[in-house]
Amino acid sequence: IRDLHRRNLESNTTPECLCWQVKELVLDNCRSDDGKIVGLSSDFENLEFLSMINVNLMSISNLPKLNKLRKLELSDNRISGGLEVLAERTPNLTHLNLSGNKIKDINTLEPLKKLPNLHSLDLFNCEVTMLINYRESVFTLLPQLTYLDGFDADEQEAPDSDPEADGDGLEDEYENGEGKDFLLFLGNSSFFSFSTIVLLYK
Repeated sequence: IRDLHRRNLESNTTPECLCWQVKELVLDNCRSDDGKIVGLSSDFENLEFLSMINVNLMSISNLPKLNKLRKLELSDNRISGGLEVLAERTPNLTHLNLSGNKIKDINTLEPLKKLPNLHSLDLFNCEVTMLINYRESVFTLLPQLTYLDGFDADEQEAPDSDPEADGDGLEDEYENGEGKDFLLFLGNSSFFSFSTIVLLYK
């Protein structure tokens, strides 16, 4: 695989066969093209963690089907609705961060009822958090939730996040030299067409 990576850098192409190996993908501060991130597709079938913070997304309608995705970071975008897409394309989602978006009404969150495994939702800096009885309303609407904005219904703070869910375990393995089959992609390839870091797990 390392030889494939070397040839990719030389030829400025990325073999599609590597996509299925990616478990964690961080695209923070890239810029979407009409709501799309070029190169992000359902070929990333084993993706568990996806971060698209501050990528100027106004909609998630173009999110590909990612059945194994568990954690989705979408903070600091311009999303105001259309959340029904998540139940169809990310049915196993457990963590969702929509902080800093244009969510104004409780009803906008109703499609999240169809995500039975969702137990952590963040809406910091969204207008909806200013509504009277905001927390009570969200917990009533989404009974599967355990944590809202980092606290449960009894105002108990969430414990440190699960390393496996966050992908931190993957990073630790790489840093400790244990994940010898990891590859680190840096730079601009024609396949991704954005500057990013991708950890590939063999």
